[in-house]
Amino acid sequence: MRTPCEVAVKYILPAFRSYVAKVLIKEYHLSQVAVAERLGITQAAISQYTSLKRGSKKMEQFEKIPLMKNMAKELVEGLANGKLSSKDSVLYFCKMCKTLRTRDVASILHKDLVVLPNECDICPELENL
Repeated sequence: MRTPCEVAVKYILPAFRSYVAKVLIKEYHLSQVAVAERLGITQAAISQYTSLKRGSKKMEQFEKIPLMKNMAKELVEGLANGKLSSKDSVLYFCKMCKTLRTRDVASILHKDLVVLPNECDICPELENL
């Protein structure tokens, strides 16, 4: 069985990065290289995000979650205007993941992606760690 953190790494974070990269390119007209530098990843990764080879599996679901879109918007604006660095973007991804866990979004996605028993109560226990 995959843990909620594994689900976040495999589905949530790539969708979040993909969304941020696409907005920076389309709305702020940044190049793939500039976006890669701001996110602290490679241009090749940005290319995969924009061509839907990476991060697209849960993009539709991601875009329906207002909390995630709002967090992405905040990050995009900070990266676009230079107020946030690539180090800040890494910290922001961690903040996003923690916020999703505390608001039960991660557990909802976890149950959607992994076969769990109906009585699973792992996520609430993680909150108390």
